[in-house]
Amino acid sequence: MNNTGMISFSKKQLTALSWWHKSSPYCSLDGLICDGAVRSGKTTCMSLSFIIWSFYSFDGASFALCGKTIASLRRNVIRPLLPLLTDTGFVCREKVSQNLIEITFKDRTNSFYLFGGRDESSASLIQGMTLGGVLLDEVALMPRSFVEQALARCSLSGSKFWFNCNPENPKHWFYEEWIKKADEKNCLYLHFLMQDNPSLSPKVIRRYERLYSGAFYERFVLGRWVAADGLIYGDAAQGKYTRLPPVSRFEKHYISCDYGTVNPTSMGLWGLHGGKWYRFDEYYYSSRAEGRQLTDEEYYEKLCLLAGERKIEGIVIDPSAASFAECIRRKGKYRVIPAKNDVLSGIRKVHSAFREGRIVISPVCTASIKEFSLYRWAESTTADTPKKENDHAMDDIRYFVSTVLADGEGEGFFALAAARE
Repeated sequence: MNNTGMISFSKKQLTALSWWHKSSPYCSLDGLICDGAVRSGKTTCMSLSFIIWSFYSFDGASFALCGKTIASLRRNVIRPLLPLLTDTGFVCREKVSQNLIEITFKDRTNSFYLFGGRDESSASLIQGMTLGGVLLDEVALMPRSFVEQALARCSLSGSKFWFNCNPENPKHWFYEEWIKKADEKNCLYLHFLMQDNPSLSPKVIRRYERLYSGAFYERFVLGRWVAADGLIYGDAAQGKYTRLPPVSRFEKHYISCDYGTVNPTSMGLWGLHGGKWYRFDEYYYSSRAEGRQLTDEEYYEKLCLLAGERKIEGIVIDPSAASFAECIRRKGKYRVIPAKNDVLSGIRKVHSAFREGRIVISPVCTASIKEFSLYRWAESTTADTPKKENDHAMDDIRYFVSTVLADGEGEGFFALAAARE
């Protein structure tokens, strides 16, 4: 908003808001594709435009609003959109159990169904519908089968497609098939930067510029479709985030764990001090290197030795480590917390946590420091994929950041971590 309390829009946002209107030179096109930097204002103007267009073109029709998950769709699109619509004179009736929003404007009413396109099975959810249009938020995070099924449902005369995403790998199917072929697909392509969002001050833009590095900086700040290559945590490999922990006592403690039988097991002991989480001790065991596999009971003994007499808030562990998690639960001493295990999202969050100074690695954590210098992106791939080697401490660090900091222990951090899930 500007200082008068009114919403102001940039030239590019105004184009996204009005491209479908009969007075626009783009009104004959079938769709709109918006990509670019995070926080560039593309989602707000696109979703508002989508609803206004639907009432300009239809009455009594059905539409689809799609996100990676319904939860992320509600958070990123619905929650900011509904107050804008209400202030503009729309009447919105949300039926949460049906994932449906009925919207009325004057004498017209249209229905908007919410869908999550998390995986290949999601395509079946939208089959059989007849739609006037579809908005796909975070489309690059959705499987192609879901997107194509959603587009196939838009069979009403005058229906249009709306796409929105942040850049990913340049070999991503959406970049190859839609962004590079926007003219062929009869779509308007708008590329957004942070400067296209009038609500962002130069100070906030500089803060986002400090938040990311490497390929994530090029994607989320510069808005480029670039490949991730080389070391995943290059700054950490150079020791940028390694320093001694404070001598005073920590306020809270957690342990994060990546459990392996044939593969190594890694456990990290974390302490909170002054708003920062320090990984100040760890345990790392490779059965291949040592020539002997440990049992769950033996790993539990190592866990207890790592914890010492400290009060541990919880053991954050990969949900696939079912037997070890059950062993911990059975003892009744520690609370087990299933880790959030979205790899790429977790890597982005670790990057941001490092750059915001929310996590620090102690020099005694030699296994972690070694893996930082070895953990790399896989080559020649159509998607961002870490090499499945030298990644066990890296995984347990990711579990901790994605699970504990995301649940509010790192207060203030995820208000800045703009890569959406």
